Amino acid sequence: MRYLILFLLSVFFAQTSHSQIYEVGVFAGGSNFIGDVGATNYIAPNTAALGLLLKWNRSPRHSWRVSLIYADLVGKDIESDDPRRIARNYEFDSNLLEISAGMEFTFWDFDLHTSGIKATPYLYSGISVAKHDNFFYGPDGVIIEEDTSSWAYGIPMVLGIKSNIANHFILGFEIGARYTFSDEIDGSVPDGDFEDQVSIGNTNSNDWYVFTGFTLTYTFGQRPCYCNF
Repeated sequence: MRYLILFLLSVFFAQTSHSQIYEVGVFAGGSNFIGDVGATNYIAPNTAALGLLLKWNRSPRHSWRVSLIYADLVGKDIESDDPRRIARNYEFDSNLLEISAGMEFTFWDFDLHTSGIKATPYLYSGISVAKHDNFFYGPDGVIIEEDTSSWAYGIPMVLGIKSNIANHFILGFEIGARYTFSDEIDGSVPDGDFEDQVSIGNTNSNDWYVFTGFTLTYTFGQRPCYCNF
């Protein structure tokens, strides 16, 4: 029985190894925050964001994708176009760690096993969860740490373009907005034991953050059979 199981497993993995191609790589770029504190520009990276990517290409048109990105989010009222925010002069600097998973869809076929340079725009979406520290604003905008952290669930909406630049290497550029189901990332709404503290801004508007940058991935795996997709 043991040998039979080993045989079946070897057959299974031999088949899947001929029907999959993978990508592993990095993301490097910038981040910016859109919420109740700081500027409200949609694409205005002001701090660094770095991450890791893993893709499983299931056809020339779509891939399953997982990413882990670490970013520093900064919001400063003084950089806003809103005179009320400038007068308030609040600011924050907080770290964020995001895990995201979903599907990447290319506009045109992107078959890496055919010759020549290929390029295509793509869309990516799925679900994300981001860990951030909790804090709120005391008198005169002084930040009061809660010494806790929370997970903000969200929906990534990414638009990019990518091209193979060398054997096994793919370079991409993307802009990805994350709509979250949280209003706590910028400290405008206290969390946990501090819920009775005063909130600021529009409590009916959740937080956004945006990653803008480049991806570089390395491809590996056997030539796939896409006949079933």
